[in-house]
Amino acid sequence: MMPLYFPEDKTEYIIPAIVCVLFLIGAVATWRMFIKSSEREAKNLQEMEKRIMGREER
Repeated sequence: MMPLYFPEDKTEYIIPAIVCVLFLIGAVATWRMFIKSSEREAKNLQEMEKRIMGREER
């Protein structure tokens, strides 16, 4: 097994921290995109349902 590596120079943590933050930002952006898309789809579905129900009532 490989031993854990903890660098003496703590500046080596900067690049992995930046990468982690970038991935978190990307994950949040993707999450928001899915939420907005699903809200848009729900709105379109409600409008379509109203049109269909309006035609059946006549």
